[in-house]
Amino acid sequence: MLLQRLRRLLKQKKRGSMMVVILKENPDSGRISDLTAWLESLGLEVHPTVGKVQTILGLVGDTSKVDIELIRALDIVQDVKRISQPYKEANRAFHPDNTVVTVGDASFGDGSCPIIAGPCSVESREQLLEVALRVKAAGATLLRGGAFKPRTSPYAFQGLHADGIKLLLEVKKETGLPIVTELMDLSQLDLFDEVDVIQIGARNMQNFELLRQVGHTDKPILLKRGLANTLQELLMSAEYIMAGGNHRVILCERGIRTFETATRNTLDLSAIPMLHEMTHLPVIVDPSHASGIARLVKPMALAATACGADGLMIEVHNDPAHAKCDGPQSLTPGAFEDLAEAVRRIKPFAYKA
Repeated sequence: MLLQRLRRLLKQKKRGSMMVVILKENPDSGRISDLTAWLESLGLEVHPTVGKVQTILGLVGDTSKVDIELIRALDIVQDVKRISQPYKEANRAFHPDNTVVTVGDASFGDGSCPIIAGPCSVESREQLLEVALRVKAAGATLLRGGAFKPRTSPYAFQGLHADGIKLLLEVKKETGLPIVTELMDLSQLDLFDEVDVIQIGARNMQNFELLRQVGHTDKPILLKRGLANTLQELLMSAEYIMAGGNHRVILCERGIRTFETATRNTLDLSAIPMLHEMTHLPVIVDPSHASGIARLVKPMALAATACGADGLMIEVHNDPAHAKCDGPQSLTPGAFEDLAEAVRRIKPFAYKA
């Protein structure tokens, strides 16, 4: 990849910087050659990448000698940018086309809005199977369920651990739904061989050693934003994963901690279009954790869809009143069916970055 080549070259230079020259659509190949030759005459290394819409020339070296306005004035050039952000792999400047992460029949980042649904935690085979069958019938394309549960209280239900993974795999075999579940510690990684999507939760967003290790896997990684982290910090965490070679990263906005106490967290809807400007990675939303209140999940899901979310993650339980974890924010299967139908109606009118 262009970006990986640029990173390697920068590491080899004591003084180096990065710049991108964004060309207009369908540039003349002869003009590109002339521009490339001139840039190389300035002592820069030029690395082109061709996207579906744009061609980009990545420049490595001492770009301080480059007259940006002179390049910008050329009729084949649309824009010139210095890359100052600390995240490179996740930066849209180097990857103008959306990254699409495909899991089973679902694609995140292609303009659709797949729904991941299921209980907060796996409690029993009967519970998990009933929920899985109902959410699949309503249109969900992935099944979520926690086997390892990070809880604020050490006395709260912590999940079924390895037995929970086993139940998820059994239900996956019976329903055909790919499974999403959270990895909390490196010691658990061997249990995730058959898991389709590894979730890194909000509390582990800056567990950098964990991020490095999942970066060496070939599985999609669902990375949740931390409770009090900026968007740049979220992208830097994604950078840890991508630097390891795994570019199948899905970002998740799940609400941040603010001064408001009426809801569990505050859903940052502005993060969706902002992240789409900053990165090429798909962005999904978890309105269940964001609000913590079941009756608010549907309006927040619809708002997120309208803002251009690349997917949703919804907690569904067949008996929320007796759920062992997060019952107050869990939808019944019937309420989920209503939400899924409403999402399908609003998706054609969603914002596009």
